Amino acid sequence: MPDASVETVEQLVRRQLAEAFGGIRGVVESAVPSLAFLVSWLTTEDLRQSIYVAVGVAVVLLVVRLAQRSTPQFVVNSLFVIAIGALFASRSGEARDVFLPGILYNGAYSIVLVVSILVGWPVVGFLIGSLAGDVTSWRRDRGLVRLCSRLTWLLAVPCVLRVLVQYPLYSADEVGLLGTAKIVMGWPLQVLALLAMAWVLSRDSTPAGPSTAEATGVEPHDDEPR
Repeated sequence: MPDASVETVEQLVRRQLAEAFGGIRGVVESAVPSLAFLVSWLTTEDLRQSIYVAVGVAVVLLVVRLAQRSTPQFVVNSLFVIAIGALFASRSGEARDVFLPGILYNGAYSIVLVVSILVGWPVVGFLIGSLAGDVTSWRRDRGLVRLCSRLTWLLAVPCVLRVLVQYPLYSADEVGLLGTAKIVMGWPLQVLALLAMAWVLSRDSTPAGPSTAEATGVEPHDDEPR
């Protein structure tokens, strides 16, 4: 059912982003397995055991989600990242390689986000459109494109910072500092980015017109032009 109470582009996008990121719980769940690995590694320096601990924690989180019949998407994402990191580390025997997939991911994601802004098709726009069932209609609303560009920059900055900080630590084989940086620059930095996005969405008030409604799948307020 369309929500007839929303009146601005920012309100519509705020609702869609909340659904996409899974709230604070989704962000935290993505960080807990990495924290478990770091604590285990710093305590035991046993790579295999630390991997088992991280995977075990992710599986427990997944079971809790399934038991609550809530979406397991964010736990599954975390489990996938841990599994790929474990594969890298197991093949090389280097604990630092648990964090290599994350560095590569953030590097690639940074490039995609920045390029999408520069060519006028910001990634956040596709996120909004995909949730509404039409991935390109948002492009016809200039106000929505400008807003999505600003939000995409806010998503890109944490990814760029992670690469700039974590890759030198990876190269220096500073596993403890690397793990700490991953946690500190993981969900806390992501929360800061989401808070910045929320601030952007709270300070502006672009009227929600027909093209915005089409792009987001939500009808504007009855007082707004259709």
